[in-house]
Amino acid sequence: QVQLVESGGGLVQPGGSLRLSCAASGFTFSCYYMRWYRQAPGQQRDLVATISNAGGITNYADSVKGRLTTSRDNAKNTVALQMNSLKPEDTAVYYCNVRHRGDDYWGQGTQVTISS
Repeated sequence: QVQLVESGGGLVQPGGSLRLSCAASGFTFSCYYMRWYRQAPGQQRDLVATISNAGGITNYADSVKGRLTTSRDNAKNTVALQMNSLKPEDTAVYYCNVRHRGDDYWGQGTQVTISS
């Protein structure tokens, strides 16, 4: 079965950095686009980054362009989200996502808190 497990969240000060990782299993990872979403308290879940199956195409929400970078390692079935110049408004639970055979799968999420 499809499984996604995020890690790497935590508490950092404004301007700091974090690197999130998502380990995938249960599907042919190299065949699928992967996405990162985030959900702040009381807010909807928003798409922040997308990476193509081979990693050559990435897209970002305007709010994170230039600060967040996604990458993947198809040999290790992992996708990463490097987060720099973090702001308090980046505080949220971050989820990785795959749409596999028409169904959306999510990890459990990892909390990112930006606060001084």
